[in-house]
Amino acid sequence: MMTMPRTVDEILQHADELAARFESYEPNPDDELDAGAVALLRAAVAERSEAERHVIDAIRTAREAGMPWSAIGAFVGTSGEAARQRYASKVA
Repeated sequence: MMTMPRTVDEILQHADELAARFESYEPNPDDELDAGAVALLRAAVAERSEAERHVIDAIRTAREAGMPWSAIGAFVGTSGEAARQRYASKVA
């Protein structure tokens, strides 16, 4: 069983890997995958990756404007320390 990504880097890498797999997917009649479901899943993975990039850009802007990690944490649903640990290296 594959483990779910937990860090921002893991999420972005996982999303990029899945997007690449979906991009190179060649349908095979022996595969029992529904093309509509594959398209929806591919779009959802791409949207999640793009959303995480938007969050990082917004946090970068907030930090540049002087917003404390405690406020950023409140917006992203964590403590300020958890937000700092998760995003500080991405917005530096």
